[in-house]
Amino acid sequence: MAGAVLIIIALVLAPVVICMSFAGLAALLGQMLWSDGEKRHEGSELLDVGV
Repeated sequence: MAGAVLIIIALVLAPVVICMSFAGLAALLGQMLWSDGEKRHEGSELLDVGV
């Protein structure tokens, strides 16, 4: 009985944990790419146009 409860809990929590970890990974990658773009194009007048 305890094994069935653990499997049900794992099946409910696994998609949430996986989605949240990918969301965190996407946020980290986005921040890294944004800062890299800022550094590469420092001094460009096009950076002032972007919001």
